[in-house]
Amino acid sequence: MFLPAISHRCGIVIYRHLLPAMPIGEDQECKRYWTGPLEPAMTDRFTPEQIEQINKLQKKYFNDKVDLFEAPLPEGVPERLKTTVKASGLRSGERVLDVGTGTGILITYILKYVPAEIHACDLSENMLQRVKEKFPQVIVHRCDIRDLSLPDDSLDVVFINACFSNIMDKSKSLDNIYRLLRQQGSLVISHPLGRNFIVELKKHTPFHLDMLPDQKGAKELLERHGFEVVRFRDEPAFYLVVAKTTKPDEPSVANHEGQT
Repeated sequence: MFLPAISHRCGIVIYRHLLPAMPIGEDQECKRYWTGPLEPAMTDRFTPEQIEQINKLQKKYFNDKVDLFEAPLPEGVPERLKTTVKASGLRSGERVLDVGTGTGILITYILKYVPAEIHACDLSENMLQRVKEKFPQVIVHRCDIRDLSLPDDSLDVVFINACFSNIMDKSKSLDNIYRLLRQQGSLVISHPLGRNFIVELKKHTPFHLDMLPDQKGAKELLERHGFEVVRFRDEPAFYLVVAKTTKPDEPSVANHEGQT
């Protein structure tokens, strides 16, 4: 999803149009979960109970506002989304996961590469319903990425577009993505409005958002979970990280056993 629905949602790219209209509203209670430094460490900040509560707030928020995420994309965003998908090295016949798919904004660009299979996960059932209406061939999963239970080594590329800030349990999420990806599989973390956009967005959302890591932070975080950063791009209106799994054993081809 774009926002990544906090745990991954899809509509974030349109937020520049939405910010003035976004009330902080009834979900202010979520703010109590981060009373320490502005940006605490990305691991072990929240208890499992707090993560579940934050995810529930995100689910409700994105279910209620699904229509707002169908708005036209800001100028320049379609080109950055194209660049994001191209940077993954996605090839025809491969299997893809779109984390925090939202209404499926990135899927339009993924389809151009003719993948064999597209999976999409999100916390919001309303978002996923829009995905199924627009892209019936996509396999949807209503869950947090940390809980997605596809087979080991079953994916070639995983996208987290405009959603990384919403993932509260990054440690378990990255471990699960590592498990799902084949050897030398690609993880792409991106935001088509850049890191600084999250600073403004944090003022208007009723739940916590992490800042996107700088190059050093991204490298350290991803290396701890078995990834090697091969590309990093941090511009005022575009953020892109491409990483590869560093699994020691073959096969280097995704395990598609048992998938239909």
